[in-house]
Amino acid sequence: MESVLKTKRKIRFQDCDPFNHLNNSKYLEYFINTREDQIAEHYDLDIFKYLRTTGLSWVVASNQISYIRPAFTMETVLIESQLIQYSDNFLLVEMKMWNENETELKAILWIKFIQYNVQTKKAATHSDELMQLFQSVVLPVNESIFENRYFEIIQKLKASMSA
Repeated sequence: MESVLKTKRKIRFQDCDPFNHLNNSKYLEYFINTREDQIAEHYDLDIFKYLRTTGLSWVVASNQISYIRPAFTMETVLIESQLIQYSDNFLLVEMKMWNENETELKAILWIKFIQYNVQTKKAATHSDELMQLFQSVVLPVNESIFENRYFEIIQKLKASMSA
């Protein structure tokens, strides 16, 4: 199974500010919507069907995002995502937004999800089946602090551009 999932999206006019840049708050929508589509397509995990059948879902516990370059109105971007860490009740997903050719990084996001039981309104434990899925696709990163990971990625990009 693939660990790094990639999807192209077009930046829409209504999501942009007067400078024709994707509005800061809209980055999160593009990232989350794309991740939902990716896990349904690649892992056969429809989170809405899962909620209906189990009473469990995931809620966003935290976001850390760095905006690097603007995404522009009607630009096609490539959004990639990967699970970088998990436990029995949380997921940490790293997402990047690139230009269409993956030559210009636009944003990096870490998003932490907690599995949640909608009946009890409390955190829940992932099933053995989910834990097996996570184990098969996790792609850990060296850094456990977002800012350090950001600098690691930027340094790698600079090195590859000067090579």
